[in-house]
Amino acid sequence: MMRAAVLAFALLAGPALAVQPDEMLGDPALEARARAISRELRCLVCRNESIDDSSADLARDLRLLVRERLLQGDSDREVIDYIVARYGDFVLLRPRMGGANLVLWLAAPALLLAGGAVAVLWLRRQGSRAPATPLSAEERARLERILKDG
Repeated sequence: MMRAAVLAFALLAGPALAVQPDEMLGDPALEARARAISRELRCLVCRNESIDDSSADLARDLRLLVRERLLQGDSDREVIDYIVARYGDFVLLRPRMGGANLVLWLAAPALLLAGGAVAVLWLRRQGSRAPATPLSAEERARLERILKDG
């Protein structure tokens, strides 16, 4: 019986979101937009959580700022651009592919290609070395004696 009750509570428990009732907007459409924007913004304290999931004070401040900007009539893009201008690209959970971030996006593939090119050149150089000189008759006889004795 107890197991069934625990299982029922576990199934009913949804994700714990940090948005407090006093933060929510009265207009359901604006609130939905605010929640969508909040899921795209990183909590600067928690690092890998969105501000929608974080209970940090800074995340709350950012959620309130998002809602404030929406109430002022900003579009979703304008709200995000405003916050990025204030906190930098790091605040985005999915960084934009452009500007200084372009270097980060392209660095790994460029280093992989450069490493591959170095490996190919090294292997070619190893293969083009002069073949080893054959053993002289004296060296061959000594080698055979060593192999027989061992």
